[in-house]
Amino acid sequence: MRLLLVRHDVRVDLLQTTESDSGAGGPFTPVGQNESPLNEVGTFVSPAGGDPIVAAAAERIGGRMGAHLSVLRPFWTPLRILIVLASTAFTVGYVTKLPCHAESFGGDARYTRLCYSDIPFLYQLRGFADGWLPYIQTGAGQGPPLEYPVLTGAIMQLASWLTGHRDSSSARALTFYDWNVLLLLICLIAAVACTALTVRRRPWDAALVALAPGTILCAVINWDLLAVALLAGAMLAWSRKALWWAGILLGLAIAAKFYPVLLLGPLFLLCLRAGRMRAFGVLTLATALAWLAVNVPIALLNFRGWYEFYAFSGYRGADWGSIWYALMALKLPIPSAFLNVVAGVLLIGLCGAVALLIMRAERRPRIAQVAFLVIAAFCVTNKVYSPQYVLWLIPLAAMARPRWRDFLIWQSVEAVYFASVWYFLQQYGNDNKGLPEGWYVGAILLHVVATAWFAGLIVRDVVVPARDPIRSDGEPDNADDPGGGVLDGAEDVIVWRRQVVLDEGTETLEPVGV
Repeated sequence: MRLLLVRHDVRVDLLQTTESDSGAGGPFTPVGQNESPLNEVGTFVSPAGGDPIVAAAAERIGGRMGAHLSVLRPFWTPLRILIVLASTAFTVGYVTKLPCHAESFGGDARYTRLCYSDIPFLYQLRGFADGWLPYIQTGAGQGPPLEYPVLTGAIMQLASWLTGHRDSSSARALTFYDWNVLLLLICLIAAVACTALTVRRRPWDAALVALAPGTILCAVINWDLLAVALLAGAMLAWSRKALWWAGILLGLAIAAKFYPVLLLGPLFLLCLRAGRMRAFGVLTLATALAWLAVNVPIALLNFRGWYEFYAFSGYRGADWGSIWYALMALKLPIPSAFLNVVAGVLLIGLCGAVALLIMRAERRPRIAQVAFLVIAAFCVTNKVYSPQYVLWLIPLAAMARPRWRDFLIWQSVEAVYFASVWYFLQQYGNDNKGLPEGWYVGAILLHVVATAWFAGLIVRDVVVPARDPIRSDGEPDNADDPGGGVLDGAEDVIVWRRQVVLDEGTETLEPVGV
């Protein structure tokens, strides 16, 4: 840790912590960690070297990776192993949906067997079964409006074309579902691969994405994995300083689900602090151009059909999984006329707290850390917190805090909520529900608290960098922000510091340009 004293626009190192002050592994190595977690037979951080859970599991299957691994390494690279893990986990999730598939996703089985999916229902309810084109052929006696962003509608239409129109609409709904499953598997593999490649020395962190309970349970509820994959690609491109590609992929991600737009705020502040505003400008321009290229043609062809997503987001009330639904169930509802304002103010407040963290932290936060925080803030303040929204957070969590124990605690709570919402919806509206409303409200509060708890751990890592699993892994390339692209290793040009008291008096450290 360094304390910076600023006098007459000159920055002077006041204190440089020595190795003995902060542990044998360097300035960001936790005290007591005396061995390098690097894989001795390669250049990657060993998954068993820095995570106690993985290390304990590795001991049961022969210990850490060693020289004999070289027999397998020519083919079984980390990326290929991760693709196999992701495909296997996705297949397990698909198998859990087979009871619903056998019953055409109808009846109580979709709830009691925890295998619900929006996909087959929307095939028939949003005009795909009748051959209507989304957005363009809506209204005026044509198909119903589609309340999804344009790029999500595009993947739905692609699956509809692949389905064809040979069988009955109910049979085609299952074929439509199966085609979407294949497309979403491709999205998951892309998300895992991009996460693995973003931090060059830590590909194994992507195993958190591949094997997450949330991935297994929620991957085929809806089309969220498309935006997840595009955002992961944008973060990979940013880490490699491919600013135009990062912006293009971010724009496409926003065109698939609107939540990725929130990353522009933290990126602006990180670039402002690091003096990388030109890079932010390029990213923003590319993002805007990509989003406009997808949306403007559809808006020109049928503005009302295109605008339905934004209109629906505005008039939607308190819905499943949200704190607003919990308050409504507890007889403390927010009036619908004020719900958007109250939710918006709360989101702005949380994002403001993240902004202060970015600008006042002694070390500039890593991009993945603040990305998780703003998306988590959006999830817990949104008017709906659907179970599949956990997919938005999983890749960011894997890059922000790759620790299996904490990750699995959070994911276990998400699994509890996943079961709770479906049991609650069983025979919704009568007294034969599988889960009473009071218990469901408890599950809502539990999964919101769990998300906030994991976010709190990330805030602690920012405030105390020695607790950051990536900055403390002993790998020199990871000492700052290995996924930060132009931000990695950049000196701050705007520094906010507290007062430092010296023997000869007090110096106030103010925000300055250096």
